[in-house]
Amino acid sequence: MNRIWAGIDSGKSHHHCVVLDVEGRKLLSRRVANDEPELLQLLGDVLALGEEVTWAVDMADGGAALLITLLVDHDQPLLYIPGRAVNRATDGYRGEGKTDARDALVIADQARVRRDLRPMRPSDEATIELKLFTARRTDLACDRTRAINRLRGTLTSMFPALERALDLTTKGPLILLTGYQSPAAIRRAGAGRLERWLHNRKVRSASALAATAYEAAERQHTSVPGEKTIAQMVRTLAEEVMILNEKVAEIDKLIEGRFREHELAEVIASMPGIGPVLGAEFLAAIGSDITSFATPDRLASFAGLAPAPRDSGRISGNLHRPQQYHRGLQRVFYTSALISIRFNPDSRRFYDRKRAEGKRHTQAVLALARRRVNVMWALIRDGRCFQPAPPVTSAA
Repeated sequence: MNRIWAGIDSGKSHHHCVVLDVEGRKLLSRRVANDEPELLQLLGDVLALGEEVTWAVDMADGGAALLITLLVDHDQPLLYIPGRAVNRATDGYRGEGKTDARDALVIADQARVRRDLRPMRPSDEATIELKLFTARRTDLACDRTRAINRLRGTLTSMFPALERALDLTTKGPLILLTGYQSPAAIRRAGAGRLERWLHNRKVRSASALAATAYEAAERQHTSVPGEKTIAQMVRTLAEEVMILNEKVAEIDKLIEGRFREHELAEVIASMPGIGPVLGAEFLAAIGSDITSFATPDRLASFAGLAPAPRDSGRISGNLHRPQQYHRGLQRVFYTSALISIRFNPDSRRFYDRKRAEGKRHTQAVLALARRRVNVMWALIRDGRCFQPAPPVTSAA
């Protein structure tokens, strides 16, 4: 059987394809536009070179989405090689140049000689939508964090006492800053008028917030240079944070609605500490098919929760944190473990036991997250919801 390997270095506007035979000889090297007619022409030309073709790409989405969809629709076996792996493998080849053709050659050759590459499976529509929604939410959350940090820095330069007293991640203080920013303005308004102003805007605990702001204003009677301009910037930044909060709330509703429609939503959400957002991020990271992870150990390794050995000579048992793992999936398990410690008695007992063994807080939470990987993997495999006590099985 004439078997060949096609490696594709993906790009936004163009791809470069290199085809190798069993002996590693180059059969084709072509640069093609990222358009359907050109990609279909490439597909036909490559299929004419061999009876069995294995494709390999270095991108799983983005500019390679159209190419991957065409290959999947034509039932072509497809392997994924991360860009970092390609970069490291390039050092083992002759020459120091960096071109698309060279990268495509490395991708094809790695697909030819390696047996540990993960095959790419087509994602369902729900997983793709959740991936898009969660990516958008991450961008908005990062923008909101940056805006809050800028607001804190700007407010500190004018009114440090108020910045220390307010929690700018909540709605009430942000509404306060849209109307009153400087110590003099708060003192002129007075605690009573400030309370009524906040109450009319439906701020919770308006009385406590007004008292806190007025007390901070009484502690500063000095006006800093540029106070008027700084106050305007504080108001603008507070409004910007409130707008971002509304956008995050809107995307959260979209995520929850789409997540609830997924067939695994009930199973995933049954785990303590996992809600719609973390559940959606979990599905976006691994997809709907748990069979790509044959064991929970592989899922833990993908999430960066399995330590990697670094032994040499007489040194053994030297474990360290892995370098290559899915950051988003690790965040899902770590964050859900933190939440479950607060609300789930079993998780709290496990955490306390690890702390009693001398582990630090982070180590104990990571140990709990690793244990939760086993539970989640088993729940999805069996298609059942989480129960505090394990199910009773009868002996065969």
